[in-house]
Amino acid sequence: MSSDEYDYRPATLAIRAGHNRTPEGEHGEPIFTTSSFVFSSAAEAASRFTEGAVGNIYSRFTNPTVHIFEKRLAALEGGEACVGTSSGMAAILTLCMASLKAGDHIVCSDSVFGSIITLFNRYMAKFGVEITYVRPDDLQAWERAAKANTKLFFLETPSNPMAVIADIRAIADIAHARGILLAVDNCFCTPALQKPLALGADVVVHSVTKYLDGQGRCVGGALVGSKQLVGADAFGFIRTAGPSMSPFNAWVFLKGLETLDLRMRAHSAAALEIATWLEQQPKVKRVHYAGLPSHAQHAIAKRQQSAFGGIIAFEVQGERKGAWQFIDAIKLMSITANLGDTKSTITHPATTTHARITPAERERAGIVEGLLRVSVGLEDVADLKRDIERGLSAIQV
Repeated sequence: MSSDEYDYRPATLAIRAGHNRTPEGEHGEPIFTTSSFVFSSAAEAASRFTEGAVGNIYSRFTNPTVHIFEKRLAALEGGEACVGTSSGMAAILTLCMASLKAGDHIVCSDSVFGSIITLFNRYMAKFGVEITYVRPDDLQAWERAAKANTKLFFLETPSNPMAVIADIRAIADIAHARGILLAVDNCFCTPALQKPLALGADVVVHSVTKYLDGQGRCVGGALVGSKQLVGADAFGFIRTAGPSMSPFNAWVFLKGLETLDLRMRAHSAAALEIATWLEQQPKVKRVHYAGLPSHAQHAIAKRQQSAFGGIIAFEVQGERKGAWQFIDAIKLMSITANLGDTKSTITHPATTTHARITPAERERAGIVEGLLRVSVGLEDVADLKRDIERGLSAIQV
């Protein structure tokens, strides 16, 4: 693309940004399946290794296909730099290793993916990093939790799986008044629906595996932010430690980005229709979806998101027994813990995605035994409703 590529709208950036054609004149982005790159001279090799010259060295940290993906996602999020990683969890680990040291303190939302809590409690704590958990929607709790050694606020909004909405702008103001970085996991909305950097976040975290791919094909992660934090500090950790995105996966993700805007609008429309319908079902105790006027943070979600995404959590009667009866009766939705797929998926968070955290941590996050999480795909909504009806009919309480 030309140098004015950032003037284009998001749907165009998702298709065009980042690709500068090679001398071969290809129309589609190429996959560079090479571990290393050849230098024209010893001097050129030396210059690149000491960062005196820009250029490819080794695909652990410099690969042209991965770079296209990084440039494209940075353009979509409105960030200065992006680094691709081997998974979403690798992206979070990279952020921690690039920005924290022993004796530092993290304030984290208590409504995050279970593996994040495990990473912080089991591994970051082992290396002397303190962690405090707060409700994502309690601004006073964020203020009270901040200490002199707090270096990072971490949250995801909407949260997984309860769809709790955090006020990004307000939390950013609290963080920045104290010199603290704010990281926002944008997995559920993607830049098609929400722009955390524009709302004050310092870094955006992605599990690219989810909606950015959109078809459940590959695993990857990414960080988007400033040239220093992401382009230098996080990149430096990836260069050294190697939690890298593969060129093939980057190419697959590029294909996913091309349809991101269309998919997210379709996911959101279908999920809103199903969530509204679920509220009327007698065996459903509660529906957690920010698009519903009954949601506690509906107004905040409307303010900082352009739509509400494709993830619905709902509680059924019968606790675990009822939830498992529901899951075992469905025929269309896939029983898998992944999300963001064109195929609708369903899981029981208490025994899958949040199984490794303690019962007290699950209770704090609202992960009750009767809770189900559905990632609404792109099937016909009428067919999905019939599948949900099968599940509800199977609940015997």
